[in-house]
Amino acid sequence: MIPTHFSSSDWVILATGAFFCGLSKGGFGGFGMIMILLMAMVLPPKESTGAALPLLIAADLMAIGGFRRHVDWRELRGLLPSTLPGLAAGWLLMRRIPDSLFGPVLGWMILVMMALVVWQRLDRRVLESVKHHPLLSIFSGFAAGVSTMMANAGGPAMTFHLLTKRFDKMAFVGTSAWFFFIINLTKVPLSLNLGLISRSSLLLDLMLLPTIALGFITGKTLLGKVSQKPFEWLVVLMAIASAIKLILS
Repeated sequence: MIPTHFSSSDWVILATGAFFCGLSKGGFGGFGMIMILLMAMVLPPKESTGAALPLLIAADLMAIGGFRRHVDWRELRGLLPSTLPGLAAGWLLMRRIPDSLFGPVLGWMILVMMALVVWQRLDRRVLESVKHHPLLSIFSGFAAGVSTMMANAGGPAMTFHLLTKRFDKMAFVGTSAWFFFIINLTKVPLSLNLGLISRSSLLLDLMLLPTIALGFITGKTLLGKVSQKPFEWLVVLMAIASAIKLILS
């Protein structure tokens, strides 16, 4: 059950998370991980995934409208078949993980995903060795499915895949937007089945919607003007620190 009363600091954290959600869909994808971690700081970790899902779908709609001309449909079709089994696996795992362990599990999942991104960026040989490997789409899709179902944290797996394929900035954002829009819609009945989406969580999402829009407009405006690399490295470090906090709390 989502709490109905929040302190001023709680609202600041939630609004910041919603802004980062919009910012991530506007082109700075790494900030989406911070949004998930901030939501889990205020809400029970498992329930926070359900509360975040409608926010992500709203931001996805903004993104597919804003980047509708920059989609690689062939790559998208290659990823979806392995993503759906990943969603099912994540759904089964969520039914079996106790609430008391979900925070640490979420933290470890994020650490693994961040390690994947750091590895891909520090060792350029990874790009050449896996770029054309037939299992790349299967691995990336399944990993994205499991992580996005359990923690709305499929971004790092998608980042690994699209950067490995050497997507340019606009195609990266446009293809990611459609991928996560389709996947997040698919997650809705699974999240309802797990009791993660409720009337109180939807009301909270509605109140945060303007902040998401502000974040998306900011991200889309900055995308063509600011280099993403310094931003994304900062987000990786912040996500690692926040994940460690979840593990130790």
